[in-house]
Amino acid sequence: MFSQTDIQMMQHALALARLGRFSTSPNPRVGCVIAHGSQIVGQGFHLKAGEPHAEVHALRQAGAAAKGATAYVTLEPCAHYGRTPPCAEALVAAGVSRVVAAMRDPNPQVAGKGFALLEAAGIQTAFGLFEPEARELNRGFLSRIERGRPFVRLKCAASLDGKTALSDGRSQWITGEAARADVQTLRAESCAVLTGIGTVLADDPQLNVRAFPTLRQPARVILDSRLRIPDTAKLLQDSASPVIIATLSNDEGRLKTLAARPHVEIVKPAERQGRIDLADLLRLLAQRGIGELMVEAGATLAAAFLHDNLADEIVLYQAPKILGGNARNLFDLPENPAVLTQNPAWQTASVETAGDDVKWVLRRK
Repeated sequence: MFSQTDIQMMQHALALARLGRFSTSPNPRVGCVIAHGSQIVGQGFHLKAGEPHAEVHALRQAGAAAKGATAYVTLEPCAHYGRTPPCAEALVAAGVSRVVAAMRDPNPQVAGKGFALLEAAGIQTAFGLFEPEARELNRGFLSRIERGRPFVRLKCAASLDGKTALSDGRSQWITGEAARADVQTLRAESCAVLTGIGTVLADDPQLNVRAFPTLRQPARVILDSRLRIPDTAKLLQDSASPVIIATLSNDEGRLKTLAARPHVEIVKPAERQGRIDLADLLRLLAQRGIGELMVEAGATLAAAFLHDNLADEIVLYQAPKILGGNARNLFDLPENPAVLTQNPAWQTASVETAGDDVKWVLRRK
């Protein structure tokens, strides 16, 4: 069904799509190549929500040469008016003869409508070329659309004996510079970074990207059931990206004070056994366009995501250090967990070194 040229062009389109991995959310990462055979006449990728889509950039570059060409796009062209006009209509107007997409768009606003519009204009269509790669590239967007919640990545750092800090709480620095730099890349890829109030009170983190310039900083999500976050917290001073505070508190004065900051939003998820219902929180975050969520939290909150089967990926940075039996554990799990056959099954996705440390990525089976 697909030729060697088709394969090469779609691989190139996927590479273009990856260039938007730090900036496109809440939109998907999309690349487009327009070619006559193996001759590329236009190419582009989606950079940022509200700006032209990949197809538009490629068509502008191709100009009149788009007529009779094949357009390779990593996601079904949109057929609705949003912040930008429909890409399917632009392809029809340009006179392309064929459109090859890596996958259909599950967004109900598109969902086959883009292909239908193209086919009605007499344009040949095909999809499914490198679909797994395209899905992986947009796992956050797809999770938000298909499951109604973000793709959750649990980021952890531990010693060789699975400890995160000394018994008195001291932890700087378990991992080395290379691992910490890699975390900055993970943050940049994420729509939001989540932590608990305990981490805010102990470390006063910024949870932003500082290692390199980026077009979009991730939102910061703080679980603070009783609104204990101090007014002096760095997160509240830094307005470069939204801060979403999830709480169960009904303290009207405190709620009003925090909500008065233009970059702060208060959300009130459901309560479950006296705590924030994490599944309901994820639903609320998805409604706010958050597709990829990185959890950087302490042992209790990290264990809660595991216990509730809400973590999709674990990224563990393991340092060649031994902290001893009295040090703090990576996960605050029950002393007598369920038997192994009842635990969620994880599989290794990749293992690589990061300086002197090991980066171990696990995915739920």
